[in-house]
Amino acid sequence: MENLSLRFPNHQVLSNLSFTVKRGDFLGVIGENGVGKTTLVRLILRQLRPSAGKIVLKKGLRIGYVPQFRNIDVEYPLSVKDFVSLNYTGIKLPWLSKKERARVDEVMGKVGLTQIADRPLGLASGGEKQKAYLAQALLKHPDLLILDESTASLDPNTKQELLDVVKRLNQEMGLTILFVSHDMQMVQKYPDYFLWLQRDHYRMGAVSELREDSKGELHV
Repeated sequence: MENLSLRFPNHQVLSNLSFTVKRGDFLGVIGENGVGKTTLVRLILRQLRPSAGKIVLKKGLRIGYVPQFRNIDVEYPLSVKDFVSLNYTGIKLPWLSKKERARVDEVMGKVGLTQIADRPLGLASGGEKQKAYLAQALLKHPDLLILDESTASLDPNTKQELLDVVKRLNQEMGLTILFVSHDMQMVQKYPDYFLWLQRDHYRMGAVSELREDSKGELHV
């Protein structure tokens, strides 16, 4: 990011934001509501255009995206495996090639979904549903994985289980992670670096620099 700014009518969201993420980094993005965390994600995904500055991405960079928890109706007809496969062609598994089928099985194994592959997604737990979204995001061999409040609404144990998987992928595969979260405890535990967006400025550094006071508030 080089001097990145974005302004909506009567509202400056980001101003002169500059930082670099290297391959294999695990970066936690923190900050209050309205400071531009999700806006930053949308800029990286090319869903928004900056008012000034630029985002420089490595040529051919593949991005995987895991959204915030979405409630899926219990009547949702697809199995966990079929849902994961949708990231290939938007159709169900019978039309996938042998290589694609093998890749679906591989990513489901990586995130711990093999045992429930045939379970209807609507009957899966919240954590299992998020793992299914994670498996979808991994399907096409991303270089950068973005988790946009992906652990929100999950209980503490399920959050840790999901992030344990993400951390393992980061360490074993060198997968670059951008983790947007309000959960300071998780940000202190899993990422190596933080980007703290605030109303009129930002801070970036090693997670070890973050300190929690007696009120549970973080400081650098």
